[in-house]
Amino acid sequence: MVRYKPIIMLQALAYVVCWLLYSYGSGVRSIQLSLFTYSVATACDVGYFSYIYSVVGPEHYQRVTSYARAAVLLGYAVASLLSQLLVSIWRVSLSCLNVITITCLCGALLSSLFLPMPQRGVLLRELHGTESNTDSPTDVTFRGVQAAWRKMFLRTLKGLRQVLLDCKEHYSSAAFLFFCIWFAMGKCGFYQITGYVQILWKLKQPSENFTAYNGGVDAVATLSGAAASVAVGHTSLNWSLWGELTLGAFSALAASAVYFMDLTGNIWVCYGCYVIFKSVYMQLITICTFQIVRSLSKEHYALVFGINTFAAMVLQTLLTAVVLNTKSLQLTVTTQYIIYATYFGAIALIFLIRGVYSVHATKHSQLEGDDQEDPTAEGQTGLPESSQV
Repeated sequence: MVRYKPIIMLQALAYVVCWLLYSYGSGVRSIQLSLFTYSVATACDVGYFSYIYSVVGPEHYQRVTSYARAAVLLGYAVASLLSQLLVSIWRVSLSCLNVITITCLCGALLSSLFLPMPQRGVLLRELHGTESNTDSPTDVTFRGVQAAWRKMFLRTLKGLRQVLLDCKEHYSSAAFLFFCIWFAMGKCGFYQITGYVQILWKLKQPSENFTAYNGGVDAVATLSGAAASVAVGHTSLNWSLWGELTLGAFSALAASAVYFMDLTGNIWVCYGCYVIFKSVYMQLITICTFQIVRSLSKEHYALVFGINTFAAMVLQTLLTAVVLNTKSLQLTVTTQYIIYATYFGAIALIFLIRGVYSVHATKHSQLEGDDQEDPTAEGQTGLPESSQV
């Protein structure tokens, strides 16, 4: 209804407020408020991508998606590498890094003010049809304004009804649903592991006894993940047949990487396992994204991925409540990562079973189809076709 640009401005403002509170606030309440504003900012990501799709034609969706993904990965890698160089070479303080971050976020807020406003939302595009605001004279009277709001309200109800019908249609496919399940579960686990990995690294090698290379490792892992994503785009494979089995196999590799990252006492082995994990995750999330998008009309991209991301956040909230906030458990950082490794192991088991079943069912149906098409099959068995089946 607000056509995305205000959501982007809210996102930029929330990031600025979050980092101001994080840098200059004091006490637990200030940190909690900064995390709340951070959650508002990350929730606005869907509005950001929806804005991109609303200002370009459907023929450009694939290209602008790759541009947006590349911008995020490149920005993250450059930030990690720059922070590593500033700390390791020029001995810049962490508070100075926060000032640089706030300056960049203010620049993002300023740039959001100059974005062009889309003419209409993506989901309601079909409902609007070919109408425009210039089709009829503008009525500025009270009744005219009331009628305009009533018309928009009815269109919104129609849009919500269409959203429910679209969701029912998309998620009724078992293959589509399983890719969405991995998307949500994988994203949840990824957030948990990357969100607390700095604490694990400090435990493995205290920073006072070691020159930490956390930023450089994050940069390498991000670039490696980007390369893995590009490699998936150039891999010739029947993902509809082998995709679920691939998710299961590489999820097992991710679980192993997290497991060894937790058990090792060598910081360099821990770093290497993290690079492997992040590269594998970027590869698998690309497969999921590609397979999900294949089943969607482009207008529903933001809708479905918004639902999947929301499911991931619900899972992350539950996992955080169990692993971190349960006072009776008092789990150590290493125990938490054992749980995360087991979590990805469970994902691997689910998708390995599902993948084997899908491949077997597809091959079996193909064999049955070949038998039915063979004109000599019935003569060889001496049985009617129904009996053969």
